[in-house]
Amino acid sequence: MPLFKKLATLATAAAAARSYAKKNPDQAAKFVDQAAQFVNKQTKGKYSSQVTGAAKKAKSAAGITPTPGAGPAANGYVPGQPYGSSTGPVQPGTTPGTPAP
Repeated sequence: MPLFKKLATLATAAAAARSYAKKNPDQAAKFVDQAAQFVNKQTKGKYSSQVTGAAKKAKSAAGITPTPGAGPAANGYVPGQPYGSSTGPVQPGTTPGTPAP
């Protein structure tokens, strides 16, 4: 496939994504945050600042306004806590992976 055709296809997909994001900003922000959380889990938080920046740029490019308290800053990766644990952040004085009192 010629390069121009590939670029035209990508531009069309980007325009459709932008349109969806403007109509459904909460849902689109949720998808971006989930993607950022997935990448952070896969990289064990090693590139957390880069992932956060990329998520912010993606939201900005799509016209999504940031939601206070949401986003990849609270990306689901907590250093010292086992992956896949749903216990939330590790509380002081507790062992990682165990629920806080």
